Amino acid sequence: MITVNEKAKQHIINLMSEEGFTTERWFLRVGVKGGGCSGLSYVMDFDDTIEPTDEVIEIGEGLKVAIDRKSLLYLVGTELQYSTGLNGKGFEWVNPNASRTCGCGESFSL
Repeated sequence: MITVNEKAKQHIINLMSEEGFTTERWFLRVGVKGGGCSGLSYVMDFDDTIEPTDEVIEIGEGLKVAIDRKSLLYLVGTELQYSTGLNGKGFEWVNPNASRTCGCGESFSL
């Protein structure tokens, strides 16, 4: 499965709250799609419909993450982090399956 560090979890919950979404109905959907300079790109968005082919992970404080099974093959063991460092702030994917990533960290290849 994937993990979400505490800082990323809190940022996701804050973003949901700002958008008026509650964790009782809404969840974070993450996945992978073709594209980006390295071949595959990470995607994430808020969603309120769980599909039969989704894997759902409860990460605490009522927050759930849904991943379609195809994307899960690329994301097993990945950690979603949130950084506020000198190089900018934002979500970062730490994917042990990636053999190559682009400079911005938004795409990868196996």
